[in-house]
Amino acid sequence: MPFVSDLRTVLRGRGFRRLFVVRLASQGSDGAFQAALASLVFFSPERAATAHAAAGAFAVSVLPYTVVGPFAGVLLDRWRRRQVLLTANAVRTALVLGVALLVSQHVVGVVLYAAALGCLSVNRFFLSGLGASLPHVVDDDELVMANSVSPTCGTIMAIVGGGIAYGVREVLGAGDGTDAVLLVLAAAGYATSALLTLRLRPGQLGPDRDVETRPADGLQAIIDGARHVHGRRPAWNALGAMGLHRFAYGITVITTILLCRNYFNDPSDVDAGVTLLALAFGASAVGFGLAALLTPPAADRWGPGGVIWRSYALAAVVEAVFITRFEVPIALAGALLLGICAQSSKICVDTIVQEYVDDDYRGRVFSFYDMVFNLAFVVAAAFAALLLPSDGYSRAVFAVVALLYALAALGYGRTVSAVATQDARR
Repeated sequence: MPFVSDLRTVLRGRGFRRLFVVRLASQGSDGAFQAALASLVFFSPERAATAHAAAGAFAVSVLPYTVVGPFAGVLLDRWRRRQVLLTANAVRTALVLGVALLVSQHVVGVVLYAAALGCLSVNRFFLSGLGASLPHVVDDDELVMANSVSPTCGTIMAIVGGGIAYGVREVLGAGDGTDAVLLVLAAAGYATSALLTLRLRPGQLGPDRDVETRPADGLQAIIDGARHVHGRRPAWNALGAMGLHRFAYGITVITTILLCRNYFNDPSDVDAGVTLLALAFGASAVGFGLAALLTPPAADRWGPGGVIWRSYALAAVVEAVFITRFEVPIALAGALLLGICAQSSKICVDTIVQEYVDDDYRGRVFSFYDMVFNLAFVVAAAFAALLLPSDGYSRAVFAVVALLYALAALGYGRTVSAVATQDARR
């Protein structure tokens, strides 16, 4: 299988192997952590899930990524990235244990959410560091393969972590005590990831040159990253397409939560809602795995840009189907296909950005990338809160999302075609 072959190829590198297991341990913990938060916010019997509640929770959880991103970028271009990964996971271990203590004491309110936001904010340093570090542990001609297997396996590991958390919840039963146990498990995973980071050499992940550390200017970092990537049109165009995709996908994620809780099941039957959501996320995980199999040969045939616009075209078709027919089997099949589209496009956008930006700017560019990625989701949350009914099903919203994907496919496809024409004339 191409995925297994690609994984074997990149795993030959010792540096990649060591960075890879750091990612897996951390992102598996992310899944357990997010499952515990979802249980607290969306699937507690005493708490109702509405469009406004779902949108608000997602917006609050994503905003710290956008705020922290600029500072992460400038520091990643000045600090040794291995140390950033180590420190981020050590800090997250302590923060998640603190959240577990609060939950065990039935503290569910502003204090708990503030602690959870701290965990999510620190995670931005970690994920940005992974993106900026990957080119240091693989050869240039293996970047597509590495971007296929590494983030995809990380995403699947996050879903596996969430699945394990779901299984523990089923065994122990719903409640704050169970959620506290899940959080302790997540903290143990973060601690493991921190220890695994020590297997990498301090300077192994860059940056390539020593830069005197100075106070981070977050706004200037974003401006620097934006200017740098703007001068590299293939990367700039790919980021624009990704932003539009993230907006559409964000609406779909919030819709999925409401559909599982309130549309396909009785809102009072929390367990049925949790089970269906787990199935939907499982279908997405299968889609992510298939994307890792399909993307490298597809990129060889059509190029990364060709894969991106074709992914968005398929997503537009899937959303259009939801307008006319919508039952559980169709929804699960759609989750699988949208998982393929989302992960395939992400693999290719990451590859394009890594290929076209300089290493000295990579941290700032990836932080600008993250800001676009997450800000689009915040706007999607606000859009969902305004337009989605409490049960999550709206033909008009599905139509809008389908149109957005179609516009992304058409617009980005034209830029890819224009670049190909220019190259052919040279």
